[in-house]
Amino acid sequence: MKNLFICSSLLMLLFTSCDNNDSDNNNESKELSLVTSSNTSGKVSYTNLLASSPSVSYFTIASLDAEGVSYNSDTDAITVVSRTNNKLETYAGIKTAVTSGIANLTLSISGAATDFTNPRETAVSGDMVVVAQDQADINGNTNKLFLYQRTTTGFTLLKSFTTSFKLWGIHMDGNDLYAVADLTGDIVQFKNFTSNASGAITATKRVTIEGLTRTHGITYSSNDDVMILTDVASATSATDGGLVIIKNFSSVFSSTAAAGTIAVSNQVRIYGAQSLLGNPVDVAYDDVTNNIYVAERLNAGGQVLTFSYPTATGDAAPTNVRAEAGVTSIFVLRK
Repeated sequence: MKNLFICSSLLMLLFTSCDNNDSDNNNESKELSLVTSSNTSGKVSYTNLLASSPSVSYFTIASLDAEGVSYNSDTDAITVVSRTNNKLETYAGIKTAVTSGIANLTLSISGAATDFTNPRETAVSGDMVVVAQDQADINGNTNKLFLYQRTTTGFTLLKSFTTSFKLWGIHMDGNDLYAVADLTGDIVQFKNFTSNASGAITATKRVTIEGLTRTHGITYSSNDDVMILTDVASATSATDGGLVIIKNFSSVFSSTAAAGTIAVSNQVRIYGAQSLLGNPVDVAYDDVTNNIYVAERLNAGGQVLTFSYPTATGDAAPTNVRAEAGVTSIFVLRK
């Protein structure tokens, strides 16, 4: 197992932010975990951000290429959607592995390897897990969403849905699903997603985010009512990526007509050379520290970037930069 220690000055900034936050949940939090996956290294990472000296632990898993990472503290398990094996995979005993110095995780449960190909992301709500399949020749250029129920022995496929747009990032908010429409600056909402019947699914609403070239990462905090999106723009450019933050999202979204546009005036945007955002493929958010965590895939071969919540649009440097080869997905859990 390889550990990477965060520098003391950044730790001081991080914990000062935590201690001074006004959230009632702050002093009660027992868990603040950050996990990531990679599409080149065959590793996942785990960081306990509440530790007195937070360090990053890396573990080898059975998938060289993995996305859609999440962490469940009740079962102490990391779940990924494997692009190597085309199935959901769960690896338990993370904290034991950290304390014992174990470098390789053993697969504990998995789903079927016959449901999907070319998966890109997962969304989790309780024991429900949604997988987004991106179109490719191998799956007949079909974009699909797969709804699973996680059990103690595996993942049961409940329903599957075809979409009329290209998929990438997805996020569950209760029973509602938000998805990005890849190759566009649009996001899509499916109200009461799990209640739909299998087959072609129709969006409740689709809107365009003004000034956003190509969406990939998406996350929403109901506590702060903030939507955060990543813009990869040109996939080959290491300098044109960005973050789009939409405050008071529920009212902004509801007041935007279907096929309408959320104006730049309703956004706070981070773009520019200082940001190191070139191809930000995934994003996570902690609503206590208000830190934004980004999986930046292109710059330096992969970096995990941490940003303070911006108060105004502009070019902002990350507060922490961590090299991580091939990082593709990122997830934060606070309890």
